[in-house]
Amino acid sequence: MDKKQKIMRRLFVFLAFIALAGSIVFFSCQKNVSNDGKARLQVFLTDDPGDYEAVFIDVQDVMINVTDDTSSGWQSLDGVNAGVYDLLTLINDDDTLLADALIPTGNVSQIRLVLGTENYVKLEGDPTLIKLETPSAQQSGLKLNIHMDVLEGVLYKLIMDFDVNKSIVKTGNGKYMLKPVIRTTLEAVGGSIRGVVMPDTVQTTVYAVQGPDTITSTFTGTNGGYLIKGLAAGSYDLHYNPSNNTYMDSIRTGIIVNTGQVTVVDTTWLHQ
Repeated sequence: MDKKQKIMRRLFVFLAFIALAGSIVFFSCQKNVSNDGKARLQVFLTDDPGDYEAVFIDVQDVMINVTDDTSSGWQSLDGVNAGVYDLLTLINDDDTLLADALIPTGNVSQIRLVLGTENYVKLEGDPTLIKLETPSAQQSGLKLNIHMDVLEGVLYKLIMDFDVNKSIVKTGNGKYMLKPVIRTTLEAVGGSIRGVVMPDTVQTTVYAVQGPDTITSTFTGTNGGYLIKGLAAGSYDLHYNPSNNTYMDSIRTGIIVNTGQVTVVDTTWLHQ
């Protein structure tokens, strides 16, 4: 990093710190509420090949249940990529990201895929889009059983594998019904990095860098602690940029993140 880049990064961190300073207590409380006890969940949609030219499904929401209450314990995932997807473009290990969100730790009992009304099938050699009728019982969402524990700071990947041939049923009157048959797999694919920066009186931005890319970043808390969650397994460099420019930037290399684990880094001391 050349001198100009270093000055610009320090300026960015300084301005961000000033913007937060007026509400630092509120910020700290909110950070603890929103992040502590959370895992990261990525939901992907994929498909097995089917005997159609195209199958469009209208994804409106993805919800999870981490409680024992199967009726009212549901919550929508943040940042769901709602839209109409052609399932037949998601074959041969291709997939699409439906959601990437922090979720409470504990046992994920079920997940619910909520579909809209714009569901269509296109037959081979026929340009017409045929409306897929959806049973009224599924309008509140298709419930899929998971029953798996998720741990704080761990990245999980959930695959929804749509079986098109079993999911589309032709009725006696020539209509097509959508009765989704979906196989789900949930597995841990990453972990987190935890550490402390001292002195803890200096707020520091901690960047997780992999190769030329900055993957994510976080701020140290009031005790100097930091936790970078939901990282894919692999090797990372940590860049420490203190907000007080009397202290020098620091770097630690070769920090290994393992699947399903939190890597604890020795205390990093800032030097003047």
